[in-house]
Amino acid sequence: MKRTREEVDATLLIAKLNAAELMPTVHCLSFGPGASGAAAGDFCLLELEPTLCQQLEDGHRLVIRGDKDEQAVLCSKDKTYDLKIADTSNMLLFIPGCKTPDQLKKEEAHCNIIHTEIFGFSNNYWELRRCRPKLKKLKKLLMENPYEGPDSQREKDSHCSKLRPCYWRILEFDYEMKLLNHVTQLVDSESWSFRKVPLNTCLQELGPLEPEEMIEHCLKCYGKKYVDEGEVYFELDADKICRATAHMLLQNAVKFNLAEFQEVWQQSVPEGMITSLDQLKGLALVDRHSRPEIIFLLKVDDLPEDNQGRFNSLFSLREKWTEEDIAPYIEDLCGEKQTIGALLTKYSHSSMQNGVKVYNSRRPIS
Repeated sequence: MKRTREEVDATLLIAKLNAAELMPTVHCLSFGPGASGAAAGDFCLLELEPTLCQQLEDGHRLVIRGDKDEQAVLCSKDKTYDLKIADTSNMLLFIPGCKTPDQLKKEEAHCNIIHTEIFGFSNNYWELRRCRPKLKKLKKLLMENPYEGPDSQREKDSHCSKLRPCYWRILEFDYEMKLLNHVTQLVDSESWSFRKVPLNTCLQELGPLEPEEMIEHCLKCYGKKYVDEGEVYFELDADKICRATAHMLLQNAVKFNLAEFQEVWQQSVPEGMITSLDQLKGLALVDRHSRPEIIFLLKVDDLPEDNQGRFNSLFSLREKWTEEDIAPYIEDLCGEKQTIGALLTKYSHSSMQNGVKVYNSRRPIS
């Protein structure tokens, strides 16, 4: 049975509400045949920020990804979001065609009644939290078939086998260093400035040694492209080259005497570049409590991607950390508007040691 205007006004009177203070339009809700038998889990609500709504309206897709044993994420064309269930004490109703107060105001409706059937309901909704994309699975897949150069045995074998087409390859690190060495040696032999390395000359000189695509890719990885008087140049990044050189020196050593490493490292980089331990954040860790002091490879990319797993791994490696040491290994975990300090507060205890604040695990580490 549908309510009349008189019944609505009588209800307002009993509730001691002044009709003049309310909008004239009234929604009378009722459960339809489908909604009456629906369970709370039959429908899902997803809270979207305006930019994501606009992308859907523009015809773009939003995709939910993740295996059964993983935290699901929602991916837009350029961002990744964690999916979290948010419970609410209020029942959320699904009402097709329901108009908001702003829409009703625009229509200038007068004292009308809208009878609407409820399509379904829910006691929770999914909310999105911006996060960094989780790339470990992709990297693992790409590392199954790294590109080691056109003359490698792997490439020769692949030409003889029926492999599916592969559009993306990751460079094997030693081959990447070979390419970089070609470039830096050419810069040195030609007495070029590292701030102005001509692309065309590089391709002409190094093309007989390696594929031109690989030479240009190396320049893009370790430099910034720009155009001057119609010619394409690259400004090489000294920090990136020094970091890659350190990676090459450390990858085959379990531990390296810090003083000896710094000396060899400086000798190994191109002349004019200055090495600094600040270039190794998230790549290598220094143990200043050992005698002599040592340095060893510890790549943030090799650590677990989830927060608790990351902290467990770090505290298994070292019981107490200074913020300076641990920050490079957790800063990628910071979500939107989240700080390193907030992460440390959640996953660690702080204490003072010799006048320095240090952090240790909140939970026992086996």
